[in-house]
Amino acid sequence: MNNKVTIADIAKELNLTGATVSRALNNRKGTSEETRKMVQEAAERMNYRRDRIAWSLRSGRTNIIGVIIPSAEINFFGSVVHGIESMANQHGYNVLIYQSNEQPEYEKKGIETFLSTRVDGILASIAKETMEFSHYLEIRERGVPLVFFDRANDSLNIPSVVVDDYKGAYYATEHLIRQGYKRIAHIAGQQHLKIFKDRLEGYKAALAAYGIPVEDELVYFGNVSIDAGRQAIQHLLQLPSPPDAVFAVEDFTALGAVKELKDQKVEIPAEFGVIGFANESFDEHITPSLSSIDQQTVQMGKEAFRLLMELIADGESTGVQTRSKIVLEPVPRYRQSSQRSGKIS
Repeated sequence: MNNKVTIADIAKELNLTGATVSRALNNRKGTSEETRKMVQEAAERMNYRRDRIAWSLRSGRTNIIGVIIPSAEINFFGSVVHGIESMANQHGYNVLIYQSNEQPEYEKKGIETFLSTRVDGILASIAKETMEFSHYLEIRERGVPLVFFDRANDSLNIPSVVVDDYKGAYYATEHLIRQGYKRIAHIAGQQHLKIFKDRLEGYKAALAAYGIPVEDELVYFGNVSIDAGRQAIQHLLQLPSPPDAVFAVEDFTALGAVKELKDQKVEIPAEFGVIGFANESFDEHITPSLSSIDQQTVQMGKEAFRLLMELIADGESTGVQTRSKIVLEPVPRYRQSSQRSGKIS
């Protein structure tokens, strides 16, 4: 005997039309929040289970989104995904996650997987090594909504959710200046990525605002890693006039800088100040605790999901409609590694 609950059963139970129940179950426009909640509670109570294959064939949708992250080892991306999943759960969406390992070939495999799965949309953060973007343009050409988060490329005219990297870098550098550090270095990232370029520009702008000349020898270009932080400090301390502080492009690089300074018996923050960018989970738990710039990661994930839902609802696919860019405010988190004066500034 087949006791499978149908939309018609729910409609009869609530004295509603089948169309109203269907709209409520699929979170479509035209249904009040009260009705939607009533229908979903009834569906759960009656143990309703949607036939996803049949529903997907009828609607052309799967209620699945794909998310490409550069690395699962970095808490930053895990926190963004947390924000994405919290919103996806509220809207009845499932999330597929693919790790690019910072390599374009993995990025392409992830996109192929998502497209073959017929996801309703894709959220992506560009890999560090990606220099060519035809695989992202293909997503748009296939009519699948796409939103970048954190690492975006404005020239592609694809919606994005980012933090104000320029302003965050300015805050970080200004903080070191106000703490009394005189020669402030910057460990930079790959400049083909906008976020790292903007952080370099923010560093330069803060120095200029305080009448401090930008010295090329104090800018070290690394590959964004703990090793890069160590190598940068080794190089910078060997200069004829070494720096007394460093703004690192992100927290793993800053962690490498802290490790190398401690190995070389340089006291932090008395002799050398350090600040990073990202506010990774380990920042509060190392000694000294690491100052950083918080990128509002959970909020970034939520905003990226909302933007993707808008594109899906609007039928965005051709790339000719107005594009959106959401810029979040960076939040300084000043801790022991940069507070030489004993006060926050």
